[in-house]
Amino acid sequence: MTDIVLLYCTTSTVAEAEAIARKVVGERLAACANIIPGMRSVYWWQGKLEQGEEAVLILKTGPDLVDAATAAVKAAHSYSVPCVLSLPVGQGGNAEYIAWLLAETKR
Repeated sequence: MTDIVLLYCTTSTVAEAEAIARKVVGERLAACANIIPGMRSVYWWQGKLEQGEEAVLILKTGPDLVDAATAAVKAAHSYSVPCVLSLPVGQGGNAEYIAWLLAETKR
């Protein structure tokens, strides 16, 4: 195992994703954030089928910081029930990158 976790989040706008990324990375709860604009979502909300444009925010962190990073995302998010999913990374990858990522997060 690489001891890396990706937190997959969705936000209402790119600006919101950037603000959350700056907060979480700034607090060293994640080493890096990627923002993907223009994602379309289709989902059920309060008994209605909804759709809309969102931005994807991917935060790269360690397993020991998932709860704190999730709490930080929730505190800064505009949604009452934001999407924050923890995706553990399997084996492999660039060892130097993984070492950098772990060194840049609070331990």
